[in-house]
Amino acid sequence: MKLCRWGRNGYEKSGMIDAQGQLRDLSSIISHIDQETISPRGLAKLRKIRPESLPLVRGNPRFGVPYTGISKFIAIGLNYRDHALEANMPLPSEPIVFMKATTCITGPNDDVIQPRNSTQLDWEAELGVVIGTRAQYVTEDKALEYVAGYTIVNDVSERGFQKATPQWDKGKGFDSAGPIGPWLVTTDEITNPQALDIWLDVNGDLMQDGNTRDMVFSVAKIVSHVSQYMTLLPGDIICTGTPSGVGMGRKPEPVYLKPGDVMMLGIKGLGEQRQRVVVHKS
Repeated sequence: MKLCRWGRNGYEKSGMIDAQGQLRDLSSIISHIDQETISPRGLAKLRKIRPESLPLVRGNPRFGVPYTGISKFIAIGLNYRDHALEANMPLPSEPIVFMKATTCITGPNDDVIQPRNSTQLDWEAELGVVIGTRAQYVTEDKALEYVAGYTIVNDVSERGFQKATPQWDKGKGFDSAGPIGPWLVTTDEITNPQALDIWLDVNGDLMQDGNTRDMVFSVAKIVSHVSQYMTLLPGDIICTGTPSGVGMGRKPEPVYLKPGDVMMLGIKGLGEQRQRVVVHKS
């Protein structure tokens, strides 16, 4: 099942994607896709709906973040072997956990706004894991039972900001640094999150081309690990690291984003995102 929200920012309606990839209007049945909607009980109700029975949405409306109610935006650093290598950093012995500000969240195709004093704006295509059931001290073998589904995250990063202090939040949490979507794809469609192709290009040039099988720590390991010290609530999202090919790691010189550049990224089965970089305006 592919759930989404569509329409003007702040006025999104609920939607569902049918087998042909077409957007269907779900708003006459549920007005919001929120924490209750993505709970096991809520998803069970939605599975009774045939997407083809819903009204077809014409045109190309804006996609918003696919659900509301994100209380925590958690991220994992250096979780692909080849990315750790290009960053000249050792493989971590346990997941590197940091937080992205919830105010950085935007729709999957909204503009990325280059912040003031930014000179090293970078991209990171990542698998996002959406929690559907409250998770505390869960074991690795049970961890995926707490997941509602998966989505795409661009962990947009400002490397100059990121390297200015030992903590990464400054370089990862600025406004528009967290595009999410276009869809929340439930676990019945993505049964193995460790077998997904992931890619990103800039201005039509392929930059990242990887697969989630190359994660250092699996989705199950990450969910279990984080739940040992941080209760995960329905709607919380974890982005799980990026494969190699980021701008910071390009040879012989780093390549950074500038206003006018366009990023496109996707994950198999989860759709695609597209963002244009624009300059910050007062």
